[in-house]
Amino acid sequence: MAKKIQKPEKCIKVEEARELHNNWCKKRGKRLQKKLGFEDAREFHWSVAELEEYLAYVKQESEEQGIKDPGIRVYLGSYPKSKCKMGKGYSTLFFAPTGSRPGASGKDGGDPENNYEIDAFNRGGTGHPPKIY
Repeated sequence: MAKKIQKPEKCIKVEEARELHNNWCKKRGKRLQKKLGFEDAREFHWSVAELEEYLAYVKQESEEQGIKDPGIRVYLGSYPKSKCKMGKGYSTLFFAPTGSRPGASGKDGGDPENNYEIDAFNRGGTGHPPKIY
C-alpha cells in the first residue's frame, strides 16, 4: 500500500478561501469592472496532470543547472487586446520558475531569483463569467 501523503502546512480551509475570494471581488473586482467596462477573468484552471508535467520539467531543468531547491512564483498578467480571443485584454496568471545557482549572488531561501533560462507556464482555462469560489 502506498504511503499516505500528509496535508501540506500551507493549506487553508474552504471558508478562508471563500473569504479571500469574496474580499477580492468586493474590493478589487468591482473597481476593475467599472474601470475596464467588463468583468475580467479572476480564476484560472490547469489539470493536475498539466501542473505535474510542468513541475517535473522545472525540476529536471533546474537539476541540470545545479539548482537544488527550485520554486515557482505566480504572476498576474494581461493579454494585449490583439491577442485576446474576446478582444478585451483579459487578465491571466502564469508560473515562473525560481532558484539560484550555487555561488550566485542574491538572496538564499525566502526570495529566490527568477530563473529566466526555463520557460514560464500559462494557457490555463478560465470561466466566462468567472466562477465564484
